[in-house]
Amino acid sequence: MEEKIQLKDISLEQTFEKYELKFKAIADKKRLQIMNILTQNGAMCVCDLAPMMDMAQSKLSYHLKILLDANIIKKETRGTWSYYELNQEELNHLLSHELCCIFKPTCC
Repeated sequence: MEEKIQLKDISLEQTFEKYELKFKAIADKKRLQIMNILTQNGAMCVCDLAPMMDMAQSKLSYHLKILLDANIIKKETRGTWSYYELNQEELNHLLSHELCCIFKPTCC
């Protein structure tokens, strides 16, 4: 009897991994607070963001790196300081047409 081999849809697997990273990044209260502050104030330096978060710069940098790696925020270096702002384009994709098509094929 011939055994059927189940093939994985690699593109779908990569899509799931991409969104897993993004949703893990925003599934943290502190990171959501950072995003909220950036929404209200626009681009900010860690030195200005740290006191607003009541957090050491090293701990804040840890959270910013997670958001940065997930492409939720963008970083711009100005002289010796790094400024962070929300990546609006990426945020618009979190509940994108692509996800709609995966979970509600009738909306495509």
